[in-house]
Amino acid sequence: MKKLLVGLFAAGVVALSNTVPTFAANISDVSSNYWASKEINNVVDNNVMTLSGKKFNPENSVSRVEFVQALLKVLTNDNLNVKIKNSFSDVKASDSFYADVLRSEQLGLVYGYPDGTFKPEKLMTRAETQSVISHITKDMDADTSLLKNFTDSNDIPSWAKKAYAKTLNYGIYVNYPNPSELRPNDILSRAEAAVILYRLRLRAGLIKSQYVGTELEKILGTETLDAVKKAPNHEVTITNKRNIIREGNAMYVAFNDKFRSELAQEGEALTFVSNEDITTNEGTVLFPAGTKFYGNVLSITDPKWFNKNARVYAQITQAVLPNGKVVSMNAKPFYKNYELKEGPWMTAGKLALCTVTGGAIGAGAGTGIAFIPNPHKIGTGIGIGTPVGAGIGLATGLITKGLNYHAKEGEEIKVIMLDDVSITK
Repeated sequence: MKKLLVGLFAAGVVALSNTVPTFAANISDVSSNYWASKEINNVVDNNVMTLSGKKFNPENSVSRVEFVQALLKVLTNDNLNVKIKNSFSDVKASDSFYADVLRSEQLGLVYGYPDGTFKPEKLMTRAETQSVISHITKDMDADTSLLKNFTDSNDIPSWAKKAYAKTLNYGIYVNYPNPSELRPNDILSRAEAAVILYRLRLRAGLIKSQYVGTELEKILGTETLDAVKKAPNHEVTITNKRNIIREGNAMYVAFNDKFRSELAQEGEALTFVSNEDITTNEGTVLFPAGTKFYGNVLSITDPKWFNKNARVYAQITQAVLPNGKVVSMNAKPFYKNYELKEGPWMTAGKLALCTVTGGAIGAGAGTGIAFIPNPHKIGTGIGIGTPVGAGIGLATGLITKGLNYHAKEGEEIKVIMLDDVSITK
């Protein structure tokens, strides 16, 4: 369970250099390495949440009416025909949010208070947000013992415990910056709202039918991506609006340019490309041939003595399809510890070269030593010098520094998705 919780909410996107395409939203106060950058850009690009000028103001709080308006857009009910009368004493027909509050009341999304008020400007807490998400998603008997995985579970109000257990199971919640804390009584920030709404959109099939509009996303089926047989997941969800490559899928991409770790540095931009269509077994093209994948170097560990090879840690954060469509993603090399390093064959080749070279030097030395006192013992000198030199060469190869990581242009590597990847149609 701990692995599931951590995996669901690993967040953060690494900053890209100026050579990498920017998100469509062009948000001035959300850098590409901001912890919720991907989710914020997604909800802005899809008009779920809006900007003030070019600013998103991610640390600002979210009011009840702001959350209602964003939620209506996720549900594609932001144009619902209002058929009820206003019953709230603090909501007037002249208010810009008047129709949205009534839409919420008509659908039963966010209820008013017993005193007949809606309190549109009251700020949302994280617990209240989870209660709303739980309310509109399909029923399940969630075990509240799950909450014990969090150090502040005792802070969850009694009325929100089942809601939290349910939304935790559905993966529609936020626990940044500390994965072991829920902070249920904190005021919801705009960044946190973006994360929750983004995850709700990804799991639209969990929303109860009575809350959704006619244009809401519908799941058409599930297909299989087995480009890398040993990947932990092969599931791709196909909807009427998107293809969703689920977390844990893996695929091959190729270096767009040659790479040498000794010439690279942390933060350097990387570009990969798909040499051929990446498709499901059923034939759905996910990434057409020629798709570019952009990311950067997270860090590099130089070669060390005793034959320890260099390690390169990298991340892919965007894909740009041949038609120009930008897809947000979070992928890393699918190898032990997400490392790129020279494989055993290259290391074996280095040791073999050291052995052969040492053997040749030993043979030469043995020849010289034998020839000086007795020219007839050249063969003996070669026979003795060659294995001795080879042994010294092998030993030298084992204690010298390891290899740098090199990749040729077009060389393929495996990458694994650390979050769901959504490709709109």
